[in-house]
Amino acid sequence: MKTRFPTVFFIPLAALGIAIANGSEKIKPATPGGTATAIFAGGCFWSIQKLFDHVEGVIATTAGFTGGTRKNPTYEEVSYTNTGHLEAVKVVYDPQRVSYEKLLDTYWHDIDPTTKDQAFCDTGPEYNSAIFYTTDEQKRAAEASKTQLEKTKPFKASIVTVIRPASEFYAAEDYHQEFYKKNPLRYQMYKIGCQRDARLRELWGSAAQ
Repeated sequence: MKTRFPTVFFIPLAALGIAIANGSEKIKPATPGGTATAIFAGGCFWSIQKLFDHVEGVIATTAGFTGGTRKNPTYEEVSYTNTGHLEAVKVVYDPQRVSYEKLLDTYWHDIDPTTKDQAFCDTGPEYNSAIFYTTDEQKRAAEASKTQLEKTKPFKASIVTVIRPASEFYAAEDYHQEFYKKNPLRYQMYKIGCQRDARLRELWGSAAQ
């Protein structure tokens, strides 16, 4: 996150001896009575992962990268080179406990869908918002939700969030996974510095997540 606040707290990973391990995953469709997968990009994946970790019916989340061309990208490559990837979160959920429509509604009200190449204080194309559908049903639901939102949104700006087919998903480095739990103070300082909550209230009012 090139502009994440405050930068003074960042320490080179090598100096800390942190291992970096990326892995790719092909997205599998839901099986009857099993789980399903959804993928959302909405800026900083720290915040999007935190959002879905607290949704009842969500089984697991993974912060990572998708939508680009480079195989097994690192965070540094996504941040500073043209990989085409977005920061995203893969959500594994139980369709018997939470609907995809509910996930969509939760997602919309926790992002700023009006900005391109920027999300709150983070800048760069990797922060663009997108819904990556894994099935035709998800595509129809996502398109319907966006159409409805364009009619009812409480703000004047256009919605620039795109709806795209899911492609290979690459897990981010371990230190990014559940960052809000591992580094709560640093994460809170980041949110405050970015004025994330204030912007969400400005956009969505009481519906902000």
